Amino acid sequence: MVLLADSGSTTCSWHLLGAAAPLRFTTEGYNPYFVGTEAIAASLARAVPAAVPRAAVRAVHFYGAGVLSPTKAEVVAGALRQVFPRAQVHVAEDLLAAARALLGHAPGFAAILGTGTNSCLFDGEKITHVVESLGYSLGDEGAGTYLGRLLLRDYLRGRVPAGLAAAMQASHGLGDLSEVLDRLYSQPLPNRFLASFARLAREHYHEPYCQAAVAQTFEAFFLQIVTHYPDYQRYAFNCVGSVGYHFRDALAAAAARHGMAVGRIIQGPIDALAAYHRAAAAR
Repeated sequence: MVLLADSGSTTCSWHLLGAAAPLRFTTEGYNPYFVGTEAIAASLARAVPAAVPRAAVRAVHFYGAGVLSPTKAEVVAGALRQVFPRAQVHVAEDLLAAARALLGHAPGFAAILGTGTNSCLFDGEKITHVVESLGYSLGDEGAGTYLGRLLLRDYLRGRVPAGLAAAMQASHGLGDLSEVLDRLYSQPLPNRFLASFARLAREHYHEPYCQAAVAQTFEAFFLQIVTHYPDYQRYAFNCVGSVGYHFRDALAAAAARHGMAVGRIIQGPIDALAAYHRAAAAR
């Protein structure tokens, strides 16, 4: 049996191949910049369903956010070896999963717009060019963290509509400025905290304020990242991720403004990734 995983910083989607019936499940996300090996192993020990025969898993292909170096890959790989002791473990960045899911073996442009941002040019086998997203502190234009930062900043300055402000207070228990800053700078996983406000932007998207915030988020993504790829207008715009998917009309409009045709915009890559690995195994 082969286990596939596509992990963002918030959630991780899993697909077990080789069982009598396809098995899919979800856990929290495992970004090695925010969680360590033991925390990942403990989470998996709790979250992997009993229906997954751990000793029968012979290979794990994990694609994840934050897997940007061999050191970071080993943070995740070490946890996977603890939970699946008989499996060969392969850890790669989530951007490769997005490219394979969106493009298969064809060359093109692929992006992730979820909790964080990532993007690349792909030659059909490997990633050939990346404009770095720089994470939620320095960049992440187009992502949930960027949109959430806009909403939270304006909330603290009294600039969001009353209905949205009330929803932010109710859903997050927002207190005064010092409490919010403590949540951002002293507590774990501030990226998830910021990205969680994207859901409220979707729920209140009828508000012109939210429409403008989403448009600003995607415009920044194109201006700061996409337009810096060489000959970017030659490529169709392809994207995975919850933020890109749920605001896909606004994203398509931003792509059109910058002269890019729109290809595939999907919520998650796991099913297409499973098809990719099935095809590879059948060769």
